[in-house]
Amino acid sequence: MTAKPSHVFDRDREWAGLTRFAANTHPGALLGVVSGRRRQGKSFLLEALTTATGGMYFPAVEETEAVSLRAFAAALTRQGIAVTRPLQDWGDAIALLLSAVRDEPRIVAIDEFPFLVKASPSLPSIVQRELGPGGAGQGSKARLLLCGSAMSVMGQLLAGQAPLRGRASLELLVRPFGYRDAARFWGADDPRLAVMLHAVVGGTPAYRREFVAFDAPDGPGDFDAWITRTVLSPQSPLFREARYLLAEETEIRDPALYHSVLGAIAVGNRTNGGIASYVGRKAADITHPLNVLEDCALVAREPDMFRRGRWTYRVTEPLIRFYEAIMRPEWSRLEAGGAEAVWREQRSAFSAQVVGPHFESICRSFAQVAGTDLFGAPVGEVGAGVVNDPASKSQIEIDVVAFAPAVPGQSRRIVSLGEVKWGETMGHRHVDRLARARDLLSASYDTSDCVLACYSGAGFTADLRADKKAPAVLLTLEDIYG
Repeated sequence: MTAKPSHVFDRDREWAGLTRFAANTHPGALLGVVSGRRRQGKSFLLEALTTATGGMYFPAVEETEAVSLRAFAAALTRQGIAVTRPLQDWGDAIALLLSAVRDEPRIVAIDEFPFLVKASPSLPSIVQRELGPGGAGQGSKARLLLCGSAMSVMGQLLAGQAPLRGRASLELLVRPFGYRDAARFWGADDPRLAVMLHAVVGGTPAYRREFVAFDAPDGPGDFDAWITRTVLSPQSPLFREARYLLAEETEIRDPALYHSVLGAIAVGNRTNGGIASYVGRKAADITHPLNVLEDCALVAREPDMFRRGRWTYRVTEPLIRFYEAIMRPEWSRLEAGGAEAVWREQRSAFSAQVVGPHFESICRSFAQVAGTDLFGAPVGEVGAGVVNDPASKSQIEIDVVAFAPAVPGQSRRIVSLGEVKWGETMGHRHVDRLARARDLLSASYDTSDCVLACYSGAGFTADLRADKKAPAVLLTLEDIYG
């Protein structure tokens, strides 16, 4: 296996999958699809792969078919592949490419493939034809990678009745760094700083370097100043990045409506009805925007773990959530250079609407990975849910619900119920609420070994910490980032 270059941070599993694909000696051309949201380092990874293996990297741009074909012909020539006549169409180009790679496996990475498809809609069918019986791929050893950031396009390449369905030997989704890897990437040793940073820029690698001119906060005390001199500064590329992320999605036709939907979710309206009410539309009118945002991987639809058929929505891109909750309502003031004043006024909203919900998602990720070590039992599914309490005619929101792997014919077993607080010191009343939820759920689920867990960004009361019989695991930021 080709060694991963030292300048590629993390991405060990992705590199292993790509190099296995590149080294596959099976006769015949192979197809792989690499996708992921923008700025995640896909191009960086593919350039490193083609450099390390002697492959070909072709970055497509928005051009007409004729111009793209000339650029592709030039790339083939640089690879030592003779182009004896002008390429007439993509059928010519793909056939020539596959026919030329015969001796040993060679990676050919076509980046931003959706740009080519936009100008040449038949291109996926052409690739399918050349990979199929009688095509040029039969005697080829080309390892063709199609890469793109337009999730609505890339997600359809292998779906349903798409021409390439069933043709790919590799389907790789390049995700943002996890919260722990992101902290290492930013050099954020303090877990409080790491959470706040992740709530703004997430695990997107590109935001660490050029987008902030290599400026990272120098400890928790520098975070507020860092926000005002980077994300909230009109001179910083991050200032308009959230807008660009939305504008780059080709399926989004009405930016005002989509921003309104994202804004509704960002400030806490997470149900279909709540979003519709906030936007001022009927619930049916926002179904399509929500579906498009979900296809673009900008919004996730998450089930209520206890109420079948109930869903909530979450903005998956932290920078967009930060923009919608903090920046967009104050856009004109920010453009005029009022970052410091805006941030002073919005700091509490940042904690409540941005960091708080984001910390909950981090805790769910922690519970998923911690599994047996934390709860004494393997974890199969993690999410959130609402428990109805008939006695008090109220609802108990459970931030972290961990189920054991499902066993056919047996009641679902709840491994843990957890509550998360970012800015509130947790005490016995939080444990009591979890215990009440566990008792209510025992009628429908196996809660015999359910572990109660409190996740706190602000710590715990002295009496709870001193209570040796308190039936809950107390988890701090240090535990979650440990």
